[in-house]
Amino acid sequence: MACGYTGEDGFEISMPASSAVKLARELIRDENVKLAGLGARDSLRLEAGLCLYGNDITIETTPVDSALTCHKSLNTFFVTGLVSKQGPPARQGATILSEDGQELGKITSGCPSPSLGSNIAMGYVPTSYSKVGTNVNLKIRDKVYEAVVAKMPFVKANYYNKPK
Repeated sequence: MACGYTGEDGFEISMPASSAVKLARELIRDENVKLAGLGARDSLRLEAGLCLYGNDITIETTPVDSALTCHKSLNTFFVTGLVSKQGPPARQGATILSEDGQELGKITSGCPSPSLGSNIAMGYVPTSYSKVGTNVNLKIRDKVYEAVVAKMPFVKANYYNKPK
């Protein structure tokens, strides 16, 4: 059992490619096994507040900037969780604005959250705007939508713990 890319309990199986189809067919014979695509994987990752290298973390960001430690960044920008109940989901590159229209930063990851029934996103904003409950706006396809800075992870992990 391991916590993988999604923040959920699960398994990662390595095998020769020639065995993959046979295993997949065997697994889906069980009515409890459901297939899911990359969109489901990414929404689970984002709900768990896990950063994706190349989107949320790059060679230019530090572990502190990316909220990968218990410390707060003293740098200008800090990765922040955002929740929006209106409009489309903010995708990578969407602009984060202050309530008065000042550009604060960019979205690094965003998607609908099936667990929360709202849209969620991560992005870098000035540290002064990273406090939970801070109101911001998201510019998505030339329209502006309200959002609020939220605590991450968006959805608390519920890992299986073997009884002692």
